[in-house]
Amino acid sequence: MLIVAHRGASGTQPENTLASFQKALDADATAIELDVHVCRSGELVVIHDETVNRTTNGKGKVADLTLAELQNLDAGNGEKIPTLQEVFDLVQGKAQINIELKGKHTAKPVADLIRQNSIENIWHTEDFLISSFNHKELKRFHKLLPEVRIGILYNYRPFFFRTKARKLNAFSINLSTKVVKAKRVERIHKNGQQVWVYTVNDHQTFERVSDTGTDAVFTNFPEQFV
Repeated sequence: MLIVAHRGASGTQPENTLASFQKALDADATAIELDVHVCRSGELVVIHDETVNRTTNGKGKVADLTLAELQNLDAGNGEKIPTLQEVFDLVQGKAQINIELKGKHTAKPVADLIRQNSIENIWHTEDFLISSFNHKELKRFHKLLPEVRIGILYNYRPFFFRTKARKLNAFSINLSTKVVKAKRVERIHKNGQQVWVYTVNDHQTFERVSDTGTDAVFTNFPEQFV
């Protein structure tokens, strides 16, 4: 089963920071999951929320702040909010990257950045999984870069997943631990998709999820499960 570091090793390091991603690499995580927004100056920045309030010492919406303003903030332990390119440069193919399209209008810039890095032979399209709860944004991305794998995120039972999976040629259906069940996993597998489950942070949950036949788990503590 694949171990995906959720926002990096976010259980022990500030989430979505280079320190968090480096610790995940040190733990030999199979993949690193992160979230992206577009800031005011146009760069793709790695942060979960629409605002910087929870994860930094600043306030305001990410979309209203420039990269310089964002990187002047403390994201925890002196860490800065990284750009997506900075994360690419750090990881250098040592792990796969699951990019969650969190903010609005992120599909095109993410597709452009992956294409640019692939052309330069730094990364390959198979190194990425693009996921989102915003299925319309996933559709936009798929039209732009259909060769990159898609993971459809659900925070509830995956109604009509077959139709959406067919339209997006989805690689995985990403489910909460609350709704993952062996029969559901079996149905998704029969439809041709993997099942990736979030967020598993204790061994009891890990064993329960493993018993369902799940293909990958997201965890804040990759060092505990690798």
